[in-house]
Amino acid sequence: MAEDRIYNVLFLCTHNSARSVMAECILNRRGEGRFRGFSAGSQPSGHINPYVRDLLERLGFPTADLRSKTWDGFAKPDAPRMDFVFTVCDNAAGEVCPVWPGHPATAHWGFPDPSSAQGSDAERAAFTADVFRQIERRLQAFMSLPIASLDRLTLKRTLDEMGRGTGGGA
Repeated sequence: MAEDRIYNVLFLCTHNSARSVMAECILNRRGEGRFRGFSAGSQPSGHINPYVRDLLERLGFPTADLRSKTWDGFAKPDAPRMDFVFTVCDNAAGEVCPVWPGHPATAHWGFPDPSSAQGSDAERAAFTADVFRQIERRLQAFMSLPIASLDRLTLKRTLDEMGRGTGGGA
């Protein structure tokens, strides 16, 4: 993988309404022209979690074009070629994923589900913000990897360790 190219990254979550959407937004903002984020789900909910949308808007992320979408479109021959595919929820990690063109590096990076948050609106918003920070830290570590200098096996091991919270500053 060349260091001067843009890496396409797909984040998967069953409903594509919270974690995968936050990861897509963070990577597109913080990727510094090296990364392009996408998100999708196996069973899209059809909407973005309202606490996620509110948080992203308060943080100045563009939200007008965000939508919950199926992963089927990313497995088509004319889809953008992915370099990395990360599942960010436990359900998507156990599902049979499509075969991704180009054989991207994959890993499971589980995060708590903002949709499962309980309590008052303030508590649910705080839970969502905490998940956002967890995703942001993991992506900072990912973006700092010397991707071009890592062989495929070392990269895979590093990505898996990050997902287990044992490497990469997760």
